[in-house]
Amino acid sequence: MARDSESLTRRDVLKTSGAAGAVGLAGLAGCTGGGGGGDSEYPALGNYPVEGDTVTFGFNVPTTGPYSSEGEDELRAYQLAVEHLNNGGGWVDDFGDLSGDGVLDYEVDYVEGDTATDADTARESASRMIERDDVIMFSGGSSSATAIAMQGLAQEERVLFMCCLTHSNDTTGKDCQRYGFREMFNAYMTGQALAPVVTEDYGSDLSFYQLYADYSWGQTQQESMRMFFEEAGWSEVDSVATPLGESDYQSYLSEAASSGADALFLNHYGLDGANSLSQAVEAGIDQDMEIVMPLYNRPMAQGASQAIEGIYGTIAWDSQIDNGPSNTFTEAFGEAYNGRVPSGPAQIAYAQTLQYAAAAERAGTFYPPEVISQLEGYEYDNIGMGAETMRACDHQAQRDIPIVRGLPESEQGDGQFFEVVNVTSRDDVGYACDEGPAADCELGDDGSE
Repeated sequence: MARDSESLTRRDVLKTSGAAGAVGLAGLAGCTGGGGGGDSEYPALGNYPVEGDTVTFGFNVPTTGPYSSEGEDELRAYQLAVEHLNNGGGWVDDFGDLSGDGVLDYEVDYVEGDTATDADTARESASRMIERDDVIMFSGGSSSATAIAMQGLAQEERVLFMCCLTHSNDTTGKDCQRYGFREMFNAYMTGQALAPVVTEDYGSDLSFYQLYADYSWGQTQQESMRMFFEEAGWSEVDSVATPLGESDYQSYLSEAASSGADALFLNHYGLDGANSLSQAVEAGIDQDMEIVMPLYNRPMAQGASQAIEGIYGTIAWDSQIDNGPSNTFTEAFGEAYNGRVPSGPAQIAYAQTLQYAAAAERAGTFYPPEVISQLEGYEYDNIGMGAETMRACDHQAQRDIPIVRGLPESEQGDGQFFEVVNVTSRDDVGYACDEGPAADCELGDDGSE
């Protein structure tokens, strides 16, 4: 789908012709574009205006590395979203802003990239999408480090980035950007939601030991768990960093087992999470310590299999959440992929693609500042997680959070690996715009004149 890398793009023309060229292209947009994205009301910015009769989205996910299972499911959902935007189906039939006939009279095309679960690789791949393929929007991530890197690039290039799976507090905290929006809740919210449920079951006067992935997500995750569990009466014995992509956790687990702590928090994700949890249970640690897995997903749980029994955690979304949008997405995904049950990362990928498209339709243009204004403060109840708000101050969705507990292996199957024990209301989690991660957020400008 990507054009030849040696072909001359509109961005090449802008770079060589300067401001006068940009004004000229903006003036010609009404002739070269097809519909609201090619209007001449706004100046050239990022990859606006759109030329021709197609508009291109970029999907940049890990198809290699420790989070590749999540990335592959995200990619399935992105492809399904494009199919529905162009031809109807799924949520498109229920989103009042979408027609099922493209976006703003443009057919939607897409390009793909592999982040390799690496921030530098993710930025390079996203840069190619922007420079070579003229994407009007890109989305992706599974590692927060990759999402933060791509979001920073989006701000520099004035091309919107719709975050997919990123859970670090920093994404909508100190590293927030005007050109980035996040549907996924963050580590701070996970701590808020998880502590009351776990404390009610295990007690309020326990000690805990933490292992965490040594990058942005793991660092903010272990900080948030410490904060909210200590507020609940627990005490931390120690918190130890582990490398991203670690395969052998035996030495780390041995130290945890000998710490005397009552509980072990495994702040790992993807293949790393499946490995650390499986190895902990194989070592018999669950016989002497309670284990908590703060952030789960279906591919990760499937990889850990019997080890997840009774283990608490949070998830982005699950197909067993029974409401209209959830059931519609599960059915559409299954029809497209031979009965496959979608994961939480897939649901976010699909949702973020449609939310961008709907915002462009409401704006009547692809001009980024106008699309941003349609997303900021937007209230919605159409993606299966109840009433939500995309907050304007930090571009963080305020939403409910599912708390789950792993099922016994004998009860797993048909894409079900968890029991949903609680859906914590958004009214019980979150923070003001001058509190928590948001206190460090400065979004920057939108580049409009």
